[in-house]
Amino acid sequence: MGFYQNEIVPRLVDLAMQQRDLTAYRGRVVPAAEGHVLEIGVGSGLNLPFYTRNVERVIGLDPSPKLLAMARGNLRPGLSPVEFVEGSAEAIPLENRTIDTVVTTWTLCSIPDAERALREMYRVLKPAGRLLFVEHGRAPDPNVRWWQDQLTPLWKRLGGGCHLNRAIKTLIEVVGFQFEQFEAGYMRGPKPMTFMYEGSARPR
Repeated sequence: MGFYQNEIVPRLVDLAMQQRDLTAYRGRVVPAAEGHVLEIGVGSGLNLPFYTRNVERVIGLDPSPKLLAMARGNLRPGLSPVEFVEGSAEAIPLENRTIDTVVTTWTLCSIPDAERALREMYRVLKPAGRLLFVEHGRAPDPNVRWWQDQLTPLWKRLGGGCHLNRAIKTLIEVVGFQFEQFEAGYMRGPKPMTFMYEGSARPR
């Protein structure tokens, strides 16, 4: 699985994240970032064009060297200064309260310990900072949840650790974030894969 995880999965992730249907989510959420930004799971850099002039600097964190190399290759002139860091969201290599905005898009599903990662995001955010997120996860419909639970063991092996059935809203709340905006619903496609959460939250 080493070659598959290190070489094939990053390319599959990049292709999947280029879906046209995801662009609207990026366009609603990412432009709200400002100041010093930490993007969790920067991947191949598909969010970078959506940052505005309100952003002073972006730190793009990702555990995949392959995806970070792709992101560096996709940088375009005119973007905010970007620093790429190879590492895990479960141990963010930054000081406490140094970040104005944390951005996470379709990332919490694949972090082994998502709650720990969210606690790290909470730690590095300034008291007036914001968490901006777009994630897919556990659906409200029992029939869909059943399918999510059945598919997740195989899906996470094929999809780089992606869990279809994570209760993202609960995870964000339990670490101490308070929602400013929150929306949830199905995107086009198979329902077990397409229940989306989006919004913003602040530290309590």
